[in-house]
Amino acid sequence: MRSPDEQLAYLTETVDTVLPEGELLAKLQEGRPLRVKLGVDPTAPDVTLGWAVVFDLLRRFQEMGHVAVLILGDFTAQVGDPSERSETRKRLTPEEVNAHAERVLPVIEELLAPERLEIRPNSEWLAQMGMHDVLELTSKMTVARIMDREDFAKRWAAHEPISMIEFMYPLLQGMDSVAVEADIEIGGADQLWNLLVGREIQERYGQRPQTVMTVPLLVGTDGKRKMSQSLGNYISVRDDAADMFGKVMSIPDEVMPEWFLLAAGAPRSEVESIRAGLASGDLHPGALKRELARRIVARYHGDDAADRAEQAFDRVFVQHEAPADVPEHPLPAQDPVWLPAALAEAGVVASNSEARRLIAQGAVRIEGEKITDERVPADRLRGRIVKVGKRRFVRFV
Repeated sequence: MRSPDEQLAYLTETVDTVLPEGELLAKLQEGRPLRVKLGVDPTAPDVTLGWAVVFDLLRRFQEMGHVAVLILGDFTAQVGDPSERSETRKRLTPEEVNAHAERVLPVIEELLAPERLEIRPNSEWLAQMGMHDVLELTSKMTVARIMDREDFAKRWAAHEPISMIEFMYPLLQGMDSVAVEADIEIGGADQLWNLLVGREIQERYGQRPQTVMTVPLLVGTDGKRKMSQSLGNYISVRDDAADMFGKVMSIPDEVMPEWFLLAAGAPRSEVESIRAGLASGDLHPGALKRELARRIVARYHGDDAADRAEQAFDRVFVQHEAPADVPEHPLPAQDPVWLPAALAEAGVVASNSEARRLIAQGAVRIEGEKITDERVPADRLRGRIVKVGKRRFVRFV
């Protein structure tokens, strides 16, 4: 095991906040496996590169010999985290939460080491709480402390509704820390207030309070807002190598240093060199973005897949050719073919309406020829490659 100072440097490479100051090093110096908690609410069906930043930090703790305690928020997901919300979040049903959990949990497990890993659904203790337990929990926190929270204060000042259940969320998250006796809790920067409340809840239940660590929120592919599945500006860790490479190549140049640090795992010293090189003009943005795309793809698919993804990207965007492995789909039986439905059935668009919009925008081509009609003769499609947008292809057979 590395020395406490070496561990501290490694563990804080991508971290923007550690509170209280000096406490993390003191706990590392105790020389015991620390219990490092991360709570995840399965409120969406995918794991994004932005979400993966905090899983990378949790795995770093595992590599240093500490215990990762992953809280699967199957109960709290039904409550809804109000962090950075301007309105009450729609509550999910147990069925919706379980469906999301079944999709994301296997992916999360792949991002972590199987050894020194505990996975605990928080329904294990939260669903068992009776009214006496709930009242005891609420007695540990004042309304004034809850209203310290910036998003609650803004909504209160604007006379916007705040439900009582939203006040409960940070208390329930704090109970998670009590239940697993967390030494450290990690999360995204938007979770800082919740994590600090967890410290207070632990203290009021007679436990030693957890140290709090947060990581920055990765900006999405639009370069403006945080990466989010609801905003559509995300890259999934399950995207195939070619799609992942192409999406990374689409991000704005100015966010590349942040992506090198958070999405590619580059050391902070290298990221500072990248910032300086971009500012001085010594580094070419295009070549640098290719390196970024290769590293991210290699992280999730391996070096060989990254090489093939780059070759596929060049074939489409540099040589203006179709990919070598265009997926095939049976040609619909009707003639003429209603192209929106055919594209949706082939999986290259999410819906008929998306296909109609893309056709109207001139973003659908058959063998390079722009399509403007929604109904296309079957002979014109049979055996031909249809390109949708910049990087989606299908061959109808």
